[in-house]
Amino acid sequence: MHRNLLTRLMHNDPTLFPSLLAPRRWDAHKGDFGAVGVIGGSRSMVGAVILAARAALRIGAGRVYADCLGDPELRFDPLQPELMLRPAKDFPDGIDALVVGCGLGGDAEGVGALARAIDDRNAALVLDAGALTILAADPTLTRTLAARAAVQVITPHPGEAARLLGCDTAAVQADRPASARKLAQRFSTITVLKGSGTVIAEPAGACWINPTGGPALASAGTGDALAGMIGGLLAQGYPALDAVRGAVWLHGRAADVHGADRGLTASEIAPLALRAWDALRNMT
Repeated sequence: MHRNLLTRLMHNDPTLFPSLLAPRRWDAHKGDFGAVGVIGGSRSMVGAVILAARAALRIGAGRVYADCLGDPELRFDPLQPELMLRPAKDFPDGIDALVVGCGLGGDAEGVGALARAIDDRNAALVLDAGALTILAADPTLTRTLAARAAVQVITPHPGEAARLLGCDTAAVQADRPASARKLAQRFSTITVLKGSGTVIAEPAGACWINPTGGPALASAGTGDALAGMIGGLLAQGYPALDAVRGAVWLHGRAADVHGADRGLTASEIAPLALRAWDALRNMT
């Protein structure tokens, strides 16, 4: 059976994330939908954390906290005042999902932030961008990550995947499903290998190709939005694979709803994804 999993490619579609299609209870409150902590945004890259945090909130997380390392005095997002900006050490206990790496630098502060997040044994963990670059260069962090029992997801683009695998980007792109599976197994994570036909792989070998999306997603910050959406769905308690497959499908569907092959900004993705999500629910 394991061999069959290793050779089987599946199509990612809404039948694979049925839990996302159930309506919320009418008596639900914010505590039912989890807390997300977003950490990153080193100097000149603070916007990456804000994009991820906004996406987590707009996709339905009950509370979202953000630590912008490059601007520690930033305490308020005027466009999304619901976000709670503070140092990670001041996040409350019981964070359900941590999104780490959006705009994260590779300096001592960035490495320390990632190490502390990996040491959190309870929160689901989504690693993107700078966190992956740090991870590729630090075998100790890699071993610690692989030993975690909680849900963890990595979201590399092909260049980051190449660094994690110790090969070049051409090798990753030559067989994207095999590359995603290697990453999932090596790091004991669900892997989202971004790009045209985003690949989702899990450590046991199952692999899904995502059909939604297009060139409109080729703009700065869209990966940050995806990381935030994954974290937001995980925090809400959806099963891990439902959350990841659903976030990837909805992220791509946002570009489809946008319609044009250009002009989509990262901050527009989560609201469009929410519209697509509601359309799915209305069909059931």
